[in-house]
Amino acid sequence: MMNKRPCVILVADSNMAATFRGYFKRDRWHLSLGCAPFEINTDVGADLLVDEGGNDPGVYTKGHELLRPYQSSHHRALVVLDCEWEGSPGKDAIVAHITANLVTSGWAEDAVKVIAIEPELENWLWQDKPQVADALGYQGTKPLRQHLADSGKWPIDVAKPPRPKETAEWVLKQAKKPRSSAIYQKLAEHISIRGCTDAAFAEMHAAFLAWFPMEVAA
Repeated sequence: MMNKRPCVILVADSNMAATFRGYFKRDRWHLSLGCAPFEINTDVGADLLVDEGGNDPGVYTKGHELLRPYQSSHHRALVVLDCEWEGSPGKDAIVAHITANLVTSGWAEDAVKVIAIEPELENWLWQDKPQVADALGYQGTKPLRQHLADSGKWPIDVAKPPRPKETAEWVLKQAKKPRSSAIYQKLAEHISIRGCTDAAFAEMHAAFLAWFPMEVAA
């Protein structure tokens, strides 16, 4: 009988894949989440899948079909996509639709988790940390956080830029640095996991804790 692997992760595009690759590349990454370690191979096609179309609607409509072959090889499936795309029905409907399709296709309900990031992936990466400024190539004279507050991109009294993707692109444009998956991987390797206050990230955190609980010493 085939030994199943712990978890397969389906993401919407290459930037998301790079983010997960960067995260799981950390030493003792599981300690950041407080869960038990589990085997994960972030080579695309191993335990990490990317929708061939590279978009969120593709995951929404056929995520269950992409994951169907992995029912025999993996215990659990995590699906991650943005909430903001043309024709999006909104977070709750996205989660309900994909979850229902996964269960109908044969996955147990407690073996799947759909993470819809509101509005998009970049919300996980923005922190008031020098590592973020470095990854984005920012070389201004004042701290990046202050620069974004002064320019109206990230008001000082809110936790994240209201338009996280556009704000990242704005900084990259000023730095004359093209947006690439390597930036996402670098950010995920170095930013604080505990400092990520995004609700969708917290949901993913809770799923990992439930699936892979830390053993308590007797």
